[in-house]
Amino acid sequence: MPLSENHPTLTKAHSKHIGKQPPFPDADLMHIWAQLDPAERHRLEGIRTFFQENVRHDSIEYWNREEFPHHVLPALAAHGLGGIQLDGSSELFKGLVYVEAARADVSLSALIGIHNELIVGMIHELGSVEQQQKWLPDLTQFTAVGAFALTEPDHGSDIAGGLSTTATREGDEWVINGAKRWIGAATMADFSLVWARDTADNAIKAFIVESDRPGFSTSKISNKIGLRIMQNADIILDEVRVPEANRLPGAKNFAAANELLMHSRAWVGWQAAGVQLGIFDVARDYSLARKQFGQPIAGFQLVQLPLAEILGNAMASLSLMSDLARIQGKGELQMVQAAMAKSTTTRLARDSAAKGRALMGGNGITSDHEMAKLFADVEILYTYEGTYEINSLIVGRAVTGISAFV
Repeated sequence: MPLSENHPTLTKAHSKHIGKQPPFPDADLMHIWAQLDPAERHRLEGIRTFFQENVRHDSIEYWNREEFPHHVLPALAAHGLGGIQLDGSSELFKGLVYVEAARADVSLSALIGIHNELIVGMIHELGSVEQQQKWLPDLTQFTAVGAFALTEPDHGSDIAGGLSTTATREGDEWVINGAKRWIGAATMADFSLVWARDTADNAIKAFIVESDRPGFSTSKISNKIGLRIMQNADIILDEVRVPEANRLPGAKNFAAANELLMHSRAWVGWQAAGVQLGIFDVARDYSLARKQFGQPIAGFQLVQLPLAEILGNAMASLSLMSDLARIQGKGELQMVQAAMAKSTTTRLARDSAAKGRALMGGNGITSDHEMAKLFADVEILYTYEGTYEINSLIVGRAVTGISAFV
């Protein structure tokens, strides 16, 4: 059953430039949405409507200005998007929420994914009862925002062995020193989940560091080519003191971080699938509205070919991710599967973005027509949460038994 069968407003944003609704308005040729139960499907209808009517087009100017639309947080909370990690939703539903968010704007899909997979999920799984009681109610309502602070200026792909931020125990306090980089939402967060190496036992542990602690400072990373709405930042920790109560008891070593990263890599696969649907939406609408040589360019073979390839890439990505959701639902997800999903879907997204940009000619290079925004955001998906190359090597190691990292 198409997602919009009983919800005609869902396709309004897609068809407003072409005068009538095109065939397959939801572009779900593989009936992925039909796998949801009726209640989740109905809920997702409202979420898609919200993103298409209130986020998609409005996000362009925020993207151009590298600003975050803070007013959208209460609306995200109203749709339950601050707590989908804890509300009993199926893995497929959560994934398709990320799809619909990325279909409208990749930055906001990143915020929602990081918030659920890495912030809410980490405090729920690894935090103390007191930490859960203090933070989860506000987090699930988006009245509080957290940041996941793992990557460092000199350590990205080698963070497991190279992490250099330190934490030293002094009585009932920890003193944290170091720097973090590329930390999403850090400039607007109430706290950061900081991973640091214990100077006593060399183990990597995690701490809740409130943003108003003395010695804690952030600076926005500007002039990014993509994900421009997401407020990535550098963090400096200079003799920052936090109480022992701020240490997450379940984060005793890097294995805890790796478990979180495994699921976040899977989440990026959903983003990559969603942005490809956005690319298809924009490209198809444009091809039906744009006329050359006296007719819509949608009738030209050299336009229909990339449209078919873009949609094929998107459906392949969605089918892969729906299978991954089935594995996740059984609690059987392994890093090799998450890495393969992330590397494969972002590779296909890069191909789709290139085809969409070329299809629109000169209009494909300005954010006014959306495609340039999508094209640039895909480059970030290809790199973050483990680069394409690193994730490919994870798969290679798994299928050969030989590590090629060094």
